[in-house]
Amino acid sequence: MRYSRVLLKLSGAAVSGNDEFGFDPAALEYIADEIIQVHNTGAQIGIVIGGGNIFRGSWGEQWGIEVAEAHNIGMLGTIVNALMLRGALNAKTDTEVRVMTAIPINAVAEPFIRLRAIHHLEKGYIVIFGGGIGNPYVTTDYPGVQRALEVRADAILFAKHRTDGIYTDDPNKNSDAKRYREVNYSTVVHRDLGALDQSAVILARENSLPIHAFDFDQKGSMAKIIKGEDVGTLIANIQEDVLET
Repeated sequence: MRYSRVLLKLSGAAVSGNDEFGFDPAALEYIADEIIQVHNTGAQIGIVIGGGNIFRGSWGEQWGIEVAEAHNIGMLGTIVNALMLRGALNAKTDTEVRVMTAIPINAVAEPFIRLRAIHHLEKGYIVIFGGGIGNPYVTTDYPGVQRALEVRADAILFAKHRTDGIYTDDPNKNSDAKRYREVNYSTVVHRDLGALDQSAVILARENSLPIHAFDFDQKGSMAKIIKGEDVGTLIANIQEDVLET
């Protein structure tokens, strides 16, 4: 097995299915099945989930909400999604599922304590991290990488939708765009490839944390990555970028 501990980064859109907002029961069930499949391989898994299906920080300007306040609302949305995902997982598995949050909300979730999170993972629990890192002005991509590093994950898996990796250009606008099978962190940053938040990529580069960007809608993709198959795009400290042929 390639990785024994991973962190999955999900967007809020993952739980809304084909809708722009809200929750899709079928989407939640699909996410739960994919996570359980990874857990059943014997790998330890943590999850960071976004909140864009509830509220996006960028919307605050339209309503006259201060940016920091809008981001705080968005962070609370990620906690709602974390609790929804815990509910979906609990309906399907007897495995212990814990939600840990950067913003204290002790009545429904544990506070994030790094060593406790690692202990949960070592015991085979599934751990969902909500509330970002408790600070505004960052997307959930950055907290995803930070949490992966904090819990000593071997890699971070970025679940993408309607795309199967990192491309040389926007494939929706440029039919000649090619997908990278492997690409260096610096290429993603310098060419502003746009699939991930640049600050997240830089943090991963500074700590040599492998990033896998893949199409989450392809069943079993995460389990394949963990077992060593080449799925989507690997962003890592490689000598030369490799394009899909």
